[in-house]
Amino acid sequence: MLGSTHYLRDNPGMSADPFSDILQFTNAESLVTGGFTAGGSWAIRFPAPDKIKFFAVVKGHCWVSIKGVTDPIRFETGDVGLLAAQRSFVLASHPRVAPVDAMSIFSGAGKKTAILGDGRDFAHIGGHVLLDAVSGRLLADVLPPWIHVPAASPHATTFRWLLDQLVAERASDQPGSQLASAQLAQLLFIQILRAHLKTADLMPAGWLRALGDPRIAPALRLMHGDPARAWHLEELARACAMSRTTFAFHFRKVAGVPPLTYLTEWRMRLAERALREETAPVALVGRSLGYTSESAFSNAFKRVTGHSPRTFRRTTQASGNGLLRPTADP
Repeated sequence: MLGSTHYLRDNPGMSADPFSDILQFTNAESLVTGGFTAGGSWAIRFPAPDKIKFFAVVKGHCWVSIKGVTDPIRFETGDVGLLAAQRSFVLASHPRVAPVDAMSIFSGAGKKTAILGDGRDFAHIGGHVLLDAVSGRLLADVLPPWIHVPAASPHATTFRWLLDQLVAERASDQPGSQLASAQLAQLLFIQILRAHLKTADLMPAGWLRALGDPRIAPALRLMHGDPARAWHLEELARACAMSRTTFAFHFRKVAGVPPLTYLTEWRMRLAERALREETAPVALVGRSLGYTSESAFSNAFKRVTGHSPRTFRRTTQASGNGLLRPTADP
């Protein structure tokens, strides 16, 4: 969901899918950027990425050693990893093999796939997730340092299909293969996050854990579907088939904030996007989000963000915004 008065005006029903809202709000965009095949003994050290990085084993197995993680992790065919922390890591046929620097392998101009040894034992693809330089923090700040989704997970069939299609598209010269690869990579990222949401009970309180909790999902859908409405706690509790007290307690337990605070904070995220990207008057932005006066909106905005709407707009528009894009990279 784009946080803009234009979007709010032209889409009165809004979205009833909070997960899609947040992915669109952060401009999450996945790209496959490289890969390699290997045979025999091999090991590659990758520098700490400045963006969320994903990788998948499409043939064979390897060991993944991540800085700050005590033990190496074995990845089998079909396993997928997501690294959200800025940590260097090593992929290897065995943890004891001395690694070579990735940049010495992938520095060739236009090189899509590198080959180590005879390339017969192992195949890997990797890429980045691009996020909006400002609003992307909403997602980046709540992801764990790394996620490992085994091929044996309930999502295995979908992962296997996506990986097979990605490999086929990257190997083909069919028209539209670049766009097809990007769309498949986007689906892969969504599937990784879906798999992670299945572990919601293990996450710290926050909006990501809340999205994985089916008991409060109806309330989240209502608030995201119409953020400008003056929702009452009783309405939201009734939608979740809970008493007011039980709903308020459970929502705060999983989301980390009370329901109406969550609604206010989401409104302010939408307001930030509108103030950055549009020229609509501050009062109009506030009205599109349910505030009857500019002063009421300004007070709420400053309470949540620490800045007045006008100061925020002036600062962010002066500094510029956009996607952080990767260079050619494994």
